[in-house]
Amino acid sequence: MNRLRRETGQAAVLSVVFMAALLGAVALVLDVGSWFRAQRATQSAADAAALAGAQELPDSTGSATAFANQYLTSNGGGAGITTFSTKNVANDTVTVKVTRQADGVFAKLFGIDSVNVHAKASARAGTPAEALYAAPIAVDRKHPLLNCKPLPCFNQATTLDLEKTGAGAFRLLNLDRTHGGSGGQITAGWILNGYNNYMPLGWYQSDPGAAFNDSKVKSALSVRVGDELLFPVYDKVQDNGANFDYRVVGWVGFVVTDFHPQGSKGTIDGYFVRVVWEGIQGKSGSGSEDFGVRSVELVE
Repeated sequence: MNRLRRETGQAAVLSVVFMAALLGAVALVLDVGSWFRAQRATQSAADAAALAGAQELPDSTGSATAFANQYLTSNGGGAGITTFSTKNVANDTVTVKVTRQADGVFAKLFGIDSVNVHAKASARAGTPAEALYAAPIAVDRKHPLLNCKPLPCFNQATTLDLEKTGAGAFRLLNLDRTHGGSGGQITAGWILNGYNNYMPLGWYQSDPGAAFNDSKVKSALSVRVGDELLFPVYDKVQDNGANFDYRVVGWVGFVVTDFHPQGSKGTIDGYFVRVVWEGIQGKSGSGSEDFGVRSVELVE
């Protein structure tokens, strides 16, 4: 009888020890899972902060730091350290390191109140080698405001002339590189929404004819008055007639304020602007000429 009571007491002790271990394991699993979620959120915040800061590069590291901190605050805060480095041009890359405190819940039973989670992200600004959502209106590289140093003269009223550069060529491009006219509806769509594909540098066929007189094109331009558009910049032309080509060497941001389609001539009023635009940066700095267009992307 005494032996049975002793064995029952041992079983109770073992049960308590087992339950304590089981509860500890469950607590550890729950809190570790919570800490992993906190780390992923911290990484997302670091990514957003780096991309935000890179939009101000390489022009201003001070503005880049301010924007990175602003985005970090908007995405949960944390202690952030911002540094800059050079890949293709001075201060074209920003790195944001973030540390946050992740509280424990069940782990507090074992004296662990919180842990620190860390994340790091780098983003680079550069001139694109390919640009998305470009409009089909080509700008001459010789335009005086594109020859200011070190960047184009922004925010100065100017007029883009769509006069002939060749037989039937009015500085309108077939962005999909097809031969012959793309037609008013397609050209209007590219003006209204941008070319829905990545546009690389290189030679592009002219869209023959004064298509800016097309009612759909005029309607699209009317809608875009006051908006930023991305215009290709060309430096050379070749051939003639339906085979007339423009060599695109970059892109420039342009805000349209008015336009005047007149017979076989046309003009667009507005001003050049610095823009951050969706694009693919060139490898080893082999992007477009610098006309104030920047693309930003996360880097290792």
